[in-house]
This record gives sequence, structure tokens and C-alpha cells, in this order.
Amino acid sequence: MVDTVQQEPILALSFCADLSLVEQQDGSVLLQTLVAQQRIAQPSPGVRAVLRRLHTVEGSSAEQLLETAFQHEGVSGLPTVLALLEQLTQHQCLQATLVVAGQEWIVVSPLPSAYRCTGTPSTTETFFQLSRFAYMRNENQSLVLASSLTLSTFLLRDWRVTAVLHLLAAPHTVTELAGKLPEVPCAVISLFMRLLLSAHLVSAVASRECESEEPSSLHQWEFHDLLFHTQSRAGRTATSRGATFRFLGKVKPLPAVKTPMTNDAIPLFQPDMERLKLCDVSLTRVMEERCSTRKHGTTPIHVRQLSEFLYRTARIRHFPEPPLGIQGTYERSNRPYPSGGACYELELYVVVNACRGLAAGLYHYRPDHHQLEKIVDRTHHIDALLAEASASADQQDHPQILIILAARFQRVTWKYEAMAYATILKNVGALYQTMYLVATAMGLAACALGSGNAERFAAVAGTNYYEETSVGEFMLGSAVDDL
Repeated sequence: MVDTVQQEPILALSFCADLSLVEQQDGSVLLQTLVAQQRIAQPSPGVRAVLRRLHTVEGSSAEQLLETAFQHEGVSGLPTVLALLEQLTQHQCLQATLVVAGQEWIVVSPLPSAYRCTGTPSTTETFFQLSRFAYMRNENQSLVLASSLTLSTFLLRDWRVTAVLHLLAAPHTVTELAGKLPEVPCAVISLFMRLLLSAHLVSAVASRECESEEPSSLHQWEFHDLLFHTQSRAGRTATSRGATFRFLGKVKPLPAVKTPMTNDAIPLFQPDMERLKLCDVSLTRVMEERCSTRKHGTTPIHVRQLSEFLYRTARIRHFPEPPLGIQGTYERSNRPYPSGGACYELELYVVVNACRGLAAGLYHYRPDHHQLEKIVDRTHHIDALLAEASASADQQDHPQILIILAARFQRVTWKYEAMAYATILKNVGALYQTMYLVATAMGLAACALGSGNAERFAAVAGTNYYEETSVGEFMLGSAVDDL
């Protein structure tokens, strides 16, 4: 026989872990988080007592908090405390722990701003379905439920709540859930649904046959795109972000320039940049004539043109003096295109299909010495990379040159937190535009691609997929009218 928990669930409220309470000498109370602060001027005795109780580790139910206020101010203090709880919830200062029979089942942090601590109607006969944006992950040996639609995370401390979530893949009422899971009291499921609904982790549907409804603004968002967007920008994640240098003293940062991959290096032509400054076409003309050109000329591009293109877009111009402080622990370089934090994590690999003066195969560009390193001769894997580029560009013919942009991820992740991969993609865009402009000025055909095979590239180049692999592709060749 199943041992069903009989006690009524308790939702214990407390301040979020990152919130500090400071009582000022002037009698005010300062509530402060990592990103914001709120001052409560001259709180009443009941409010002050409630704030102190919320600051305790154990937490208190809304009823216990109201009882505390009643003990200090009587009935007259209750409206003020109710308003305070609503205000703290809306500002997402509170976390809530669902306690059943003395055991923690769920910890919600922060409590969703849409949640109402008192007076919430019953959800017994409503059909609920889990949002397609919800996901679970392992964090510090605990299972966490989260979503791109909310800042709140649900720490799942009991296996029975995960069983509830499993059933919510299809619409269920609280009564139906309780019938299928006799281990979970109906009151617990009802309170769980209220929390999930306020955090947009579940949606209410009219019946079991109805699909979960969502705003039209969400229809065209895919799960991974919205998750990436919300996690790499402030607003829906409470994690640290920016140049936190979280691996300082733990992991040695990667050098600004990658260690040579081979001794087989080919020196490249260096254009006269001072002459180009005087006689090159104007920026306005280049901007106006820039376009994506997928077809290449009959006569292949020359290695001298490829050399000039690489020199003008990606060489290292110089190594700046290291700044003071933590920033000085990170090697920097200066190149023609911008890069977030001067990380310059992007490595250029040149796949040669047809180039006068240069054999077909895969090469790595060394930006410090302006050289090409021969990685591998032409193989069926090289042909596959070229074929995938052609398919991405919707072309039958292979490009003369395919430049693959690979990222040494740890160059960025060592320094930046939460926004590292977003920064890498922005750097790809900056280099794309630089390549487009230089190709236009040189009269070459250029086209950035929207996708590529990172798995295949890592296998061909011999890199570790999690340390360095492709994040962008760029086709380059002679113009169609080039004779």
C-alpha cells in the first residue's frame, strides 16, 4: 500500500539568497541585491518584524508573517504587510520553499512576480500542460526546472514533483494528476500548478484535446533560439555576466596567437598599405557596391589576391601594451576588424578548391607572420566541406575558396561569463562585414554563409570540438567578368 503524505503543504517565504537586509541608523531598511536596491523608509514595527523574519534561513508562510504583524500592530498592520508582500513579490525579492511533511520538495527562486501569496483561487478543474520552452538540467547535483519565459528557477528536491512534470507533457487537471500519482497529495499538486502557472512554465488549456495556446509573438521562436537570447542578456537570468574573469588563478588563459599547427608554412604577399590608403576606392563606393556574389569567374583567384585579402582583413597589426590589473593577465592583439574585449578568438582556415599558385587542400592562416600553414591535401573530407558550402549557397559549383571561421572558445569564456558565445557570434559578424568590404574593394566575389558542419571541420582540422571548431563560413573567388 502506498504511504501517502497527509500533511497540508506549506509555502515558506524568505528573501532570495543574494539579497541582503541592512538596517540604517536613520531607521530605514535597505534591501540590496547584486544589481538593484530598495529602501523602505521608517517601516512600522510590524513591517520591520516581517522583514527580519523573511531574512531568516527557515522561511515563513504568508499566514505566519501576518501573525507576526498582528502581534506587533494588531489588525491595523495587516493591510500594510499584505501590500509589502505583493511589492516584494513583484520586485522578485522573495523565494519560496514548498514544504510537505517537514521535507523540502521545491525551492522557487525568485518567486514569480505574477504569483499572489494570498487569495489565489483553486486550480483543481483546470487543464495544465508543460510549456515547450521548459527544460531541466543538473546543477550542483540537483535537478533544476527553468524556462526562457521566466527569471524563476525551480529546484526540484523530491522525485515526485518530476513525476508530475512528466505527466504534464499532455494536458491534465489537478484531480487527474492526483489520481495517477497517489504519492502526491492533491493540495501539493494544486499549489505546484499555481507556482508553475505564475512562472509561465505551464499553460492552462480548455480541454485535453486542445493544444497549449501561446501568444503570437512566441509562435516563431524555436526553443534553442529563445534560450540562447535570454541567457546571454540581462533580465531573465540571475547569473553573473560580463568580464568576470571567473577562471583567473584556476586555468591559464589561451595566448593571443595559436601555437603553429605545422612547420609547413607558406609566406604570403604583403600589399603596400600606404599606397592603398592613397589610391584605394572610397568607403562610400565600397559600401554601395557591396553585395553577396555566389558565382565565381572562369579564371580562378590568384594566391596573390588571396594573400592581399587575408592581410587586409585578418592580420595582426601589433600587440598593444598590457593594461594594469586583471586585464593585464590577458594577451591582446590589434587587427583590422573589431573583436569584443580584444579577444580575437577567431582562426581562419582556408579550404582551397581552385587558386592559381596554391595547391588544393586545407590551410590555417597565421595572422602574426602572415603565412598559410598546410594542414592536409585535398581529400574527400575537403570535397564534403566544399559541397556543404555550395548547398548552403544554393549553388551547383563549388566555391574557389572557402574560408572557415573557427573559434578558440576559451579565449572568450576565460574572460566573459553568460555572454561568451553571443560575443563570438558578434565577432563573426564584424569579420564578415570586413571581409565583404575588402572583397568589394578588390573586385572579388564574396558571400557569407549561414551554416556549416562544425563536426566535420573539427575532424578534418584535427581540433577538439569543444576547444576549437567552426562558427562561420565565407566563400571567396574571382568575379564572373574577371578574365
